[in-house]
Amino acid sequence: MSLIVEIKDAKGTKAGTIDLPAEIFDVQVNIPLIHQVVTAQLNAARQGTHKAKNRGEVSGGGKKPFKQKGTGRARQGSTRSPNQRHGGVAQGPVPRKYDERTPKKMIKAALRGVLSDRQRNERIHVISEIAGELKTKAAIKAVRQFSDRERLLVVLAHGEESAWLSLRNEAYLHLIRQDQLNAYDVVVADDVIFSKKALTDFVAGPAKGTSTKAVGRESELGVSA
Repeated sequence: MSLIVEIKDAKGTKAGTIDLPAEIFDVQVNIPLIHQVVTAQLNAARQGTHKAKNRGEVSGGGKKPFKQKGTGRARQGSTRSPNQRHGGVAQGPVPRKYDERTPKKMIKAALRGVLSDRQRNERIHVISEIAGELKTKAAIKAVRQFSDRERLLVVLAHGEESAWLSLRNEAYLHLIRQDQLNAYDVVVADDVIFSKKALTDFVAGPAKGTSTKAVGRESELGVSA
C-alpha cells in the first residue's frame, strides 16, 4: 500500500506530495476493537435523562378504588397502583449514565485502524488550503473534487476559520478539528479530506511543553512542493 498522497490545491492542481507515517496509516485493522470503541462513544453521547414516575410519585391518594368485597372484581389497594388508570409505572426507566470506560490506548488504536482502512482504499485526501477569499460555492467545489461519494469528513486545523465558515452549512460535509478526530466520524464518512496544516498538526500530536521533538516534524513527513 502506498503511503504517498498527492496534495492538491483548491483548483485541483497538484501542489506536491506527502508521506503518511506507517504507524498511523498502515496498521492492522482490529474490527472488534473498533466496534467496541465506537459503541462506547455513541453510548457516552446518550443523555440518560429518561424517567417514568413510579407509584410513589404519581398524583392521587391512598384510597381504595372500591370496597374490598362484594363487587365481583379483584381486590385493589390503591388508585396509584401500576394496574390502575393514571397509576405509576412498574419498573420504568430511571435516569442513568451510559458511559463506558475506554482506555486511551484503545481509542488511539481504533482511530489508527479506521484511518489505515481508509488509506488502503485510497480514501484519504489532502488539500493544500482552502483560501479565505473563496466563496462558499468555490470552497465546496474544492473539497468535492476528491470524491463523488456522499459523506465527506473534512479535517481542518485551528486557525482555518474562513474555511470552516465556508463549509459548515453544506449537507453531508462534516467538519472537525484535527485534535478532535475520532473513530466514529471516520467510520461513517466515505472519504476523509485533510488540509495540509491539519494533517501536519495531527501527525505531530499535541504540543508538550518546550520540547523540540515536534519542531521539524513537517520535514519528517516528507512534504515536498
